Amino acid sequence: MRRREQPLADRLTALREALEVADGRLDVPEVARARAVLAKASAREALGDATVVALAGATGSGKSTLFNALSGSEVSTPGVRRPTTGVAHATVWGGPDDGADRLLDWLEVPRRHRHAPEPALDGLVLLDLPDHDSVRLENRLEVDRLVGLVDVLVWVLDPQKYADAAVHERYLAPLATHAGVLLVVLNQVDRLDGAAARACLADLRGLLDREGLSSTPLLAASGRTGEGLPELRAELARRVSARRAATERLVADVRASAGELSAHCPGASTGRGTRPVADDLVDALSDAAGVRTVTQAVERATRREGTARTGWPLLRWTRKLRADPLERLHLGDGRSRTSLPAAGAVEAARVATAVRQVREDVGEGLAPAWRDELRRTAEVTEERLPDALDRAVGGTDLEPERVPLWQRGAGALQWLLLVVALAGALWLLALVALGFLQLDDVLPLPRVEGIPLPTLLLVGGLLAGALLALVCRPLVALRARRRASAADRRLRAAVLAVAEEEVLTPMAEVERDADRFCAAVTSAAR
Repeated sequence: MRRREQPLADRLTALREALEVADGRLDVPEVARARAVLAKASAREALGDATVVALAGATGSGKSTLFNALSGSEVSTPGVRRPTTGVAHATVWGGPDDGADRLLDWLEVPRRHRHAPEPALDGLVLLDLPDHDSVRLENRLEVDRLVGLVDVLVWVLDPQKYADAAVHERYLAPLATHAGVLLVVLNQVDRLDGAAARACLADLRGLLDREGLSSTPLLAASGRTGEGLPELRAELARRVSARRAATERLVADVRASAGELSAHCPGASTGRGTRPVADDLVDALSDAAGVRTVTQAVERATRREGTARTGWPLLRWTRKLRADPLERLHLGDGRSRTSLPAAGAVEAARVATAVRQVREDVGEGLAPAWRDELRRTAEVTEERLPDALDRAVGGTDLEPERVPLWQRGAGALQWLLLVVALAGALWLLALVALGFLQLDDVLPLPRVEGIPLPTLLLVGGLLAGALLALVCRPLVALRARRRASAADRRLRAAVLAVAEEEVLTPMAEVERDADRFCAAVTSAAR
């Protein structure tokens, strides 16, 4: 069962979507040519359903004679001196208000002739193009321009040069995607006998078939004698009456353009997961962002504060002699940048390697143009990463330290032991003063196991305080390591967010755009 042909409007919509996706991403000439197709379609659809047929050929092929024979008068002057046809001529079938003049204005064809009404051909605009092999460059450029704009192209060949490589390689073979809007006429067959004419037609048919033009009609004609003209007029009348020549040409243009663009999506992306690569990226970014420096500062700061709280109270003031490790980094204080050291050459190289690995992972299976876009995306990303990482680390909430109850208790106990030691010291001083005044018996001197109680209070308070500090130190270190570990998790989460936003998401967008592009191109080419 034959598949239903997709409407031109749907093809144009798909091609337009592909170009929207490619805009700013794919810098390839095929995109510019596709835009020209859309512009042509927009202009052509607004100019009515007249059928523009162009006769093209080489010097001496008899194309102008054939044009005059179809027009019924000598509109285009034939000749033998090169170049002959210098500008395009037009013959129009139909009334004066059929929109043909606007169409010819768009085609920029100045010389026009209106044919007498002929119902079978009303709506036909027949052009006689300059010679494609003209010695004048402007003539060849005019042929190339109009060949890309007309609805139906009739290529006129002659028995002497029908196999000329120039016409086949430059014009006919590239039109394989437009076989349905192309006719080939072997003109001047009156110069051949029957057997020679059949041989020429058979050879030309073989050439066309090998060039992908097997569906292109091949007619034999003679503009001079009128042989084959009824068949040619009938073919033109069929196309004019169908009122589909312009649409078929645009469909062929869109399909050809989509075929060119499809070279940039030879295969869908593999979809291989990037999580292992993302883990490597986060590790590299964490090192470059100074996460280890921050976590070490958190551990040192926590150990410093914990030691001070659980140590001898009279020495706590000494911590003010050294700056807080975290405060020196200026994290979260609203500065443009933290005081973290910049990434070194080794860290920068690791980041570049990790980003490149992500790019290669995402780009596996994509066409070179999309891999180039991934490379450009990665270059922009690497430029933004240092500032983004610094902001992420500087803005991470490291969870301000809350003093644990056990540290509060230990601190209170240290104060109590200090009071006990001071009481013992003051008692001993009082005893010394009383002894100096020979009032030893005024204050009693209790003893415990033979040791004076004031001495026991002083020495016991100091020793107990020192022992408490020693017991608390491993606990303080354990808490410092736990807090540093929690800070590391928070910082790595912030770094992962930067990796997602600055690296993984932009590259995933390129991958999704490539898939959207290929889907739209496939839809336009169907």
